[in-house]
Amino acid sequence: MSRFDCIIMGAAGRDFHDFQTFFRTHPDFRVRCFTATQIPFIDERRFPKELAGDDYNEDVPIHLEAELPDLIERYGAQFVFLSYSDLAHVDVMHKASLVQACGASFVLLGPDHTQLRSKRPVLSVTAVRTGAGKSPISQAIAAHLVGRGHRVGCLRHPMPYGDLRKQAVQRFASVEDLDQHDCTVEEREEYEPYVARGLIIFAGVDYARILEAAEAESDLILWDGGNNDMPFVRSDLRIVVADALRAGHELSFYPGETNFRSADVLVINKVGAATAEQLMTVRRHAAVHAPKAIVIESDLAVNVAEPEAIRGRRVLVIEDGPTTTHGHMPSGAGMIAAQRYGAREIVDPRPFAVGSVKKAYDAYPHMAAVLPALGYSDEQRRELAETIAKAAPDVVIDASPARIERVLELHIPVVTVTYAFDQKSGPPLLGLVDDMVKRELAKR
Repeated sequence: MSRFDCIIMGAAGRDFHDFQTFFRTHPDFRVRCFTATQIPFIDERRFPKELAGDDYNEDVPIHLEAELPDLIERYGAQFVFLSYSDLAHVDVMHKASLVQACGASFVLLGPDHTQLRSKRPVLSVTAVRTGAGKSPISQAIAAHLVGRGHRVGCLRHPMPYGDLRKQAVQRFASVEDLDQHDCTVEEREEYEPYVARGLIIFAGVDYARILEAAEAESDLILWDGGNNDMPFVRSDLRIVVADALRAGHELSFYPGETNFRSADVLVINKVGAATAEQLMTVRRHAAVHAPKAIVIESDLAVNVAEPEAIRGRRVLVIEDGPTTTHGHMPSGAGMIAAQRYGAREIVDPRPFAVGSVKKAYDAYPHMAAVLPALGYSDEQRRELAETIAKAAPDVVIDASPARIERVLELHIPVVTVTYAFDQKSGPPLLGLVDDMVKRELAKR
């Protein structure tokens, strides 16, 4: 049998899932290597042969995406598969053009080739962009269903930034589980809000095994998507979140537009701060490109644990990392809290940034005077703490769901900011969820 030599372009997430769903079942496509981008400190790793299947006798190398032209030549690659998310359409085509200029074919895999099927009813929450507000919606749905007496298995989009062999299947039910798995700040941002609510969340590398583990102790499966990626599991109710503050992005980012067009329920979020023109743009795009979707509108209710600690103080604002870096949001809930509760001064951390934190500002110049919660390694967490110490604010406003004070050694008071789903119009989202659950359970 002739084989096609392939390269998978990824960012330590969908690339590994695509490998295990499509490539393990299509041995005529031989993966010679992965490339990595977006996430620091993940190149120079290798994908374990134990997770690659019987067809692979050695670990699969992972290289920097910047080396792609040389890798195509070195491995004689005939196909290059793009397997990561939150890319502008123009950037996708620049990558396609680069690959084709090297002689190879450029491929995007779709849901039919990569989605798993569950024995349980599945609902998914995805978005058109990173930082649109899907996680608060996912968490609200999960808490609602548990309150209804259902056992909910929450599956989170992967973030396996450590030892892939150890991270094949992960189950988080407590803060101690996060410590045991040595979770990065970015992982904690997604997992900790669930365990704080008493919910169990699953993640890792091998989603067939992860889904099986969740099904064993759950009546329902909830997929909480990452970035603007498509669900890894076929869904019975597809809830998609659009960001009113980034109107137009629903049609200009990959694969966010795929999610947008396939939505059963479209949530237009952050409507309170959006202009009339922005709202009109998203509504118009929904009517044309997602005409069958039920449209509701919502906001994120910002809650501050100790607002009196902000008033009259010099504050440094920490925001969710991915939202303010490749999500291209200049600021978030932390900045809203600082302005709403009368901070005397918002300290600009950029002049004090060191190491990889400084490099992040250089790479993402759109960021306002906020500090992204970066913590992909021990070294980066030290650099984050050093940046805060050098800035010397009176108070740190922490709008990162990771709870910075638990992962950094700080000697400065920390005020925690949270945000929650707040529906403003349309049929009640939780009622739509109940209808779907009743319908699907009746089938089984």
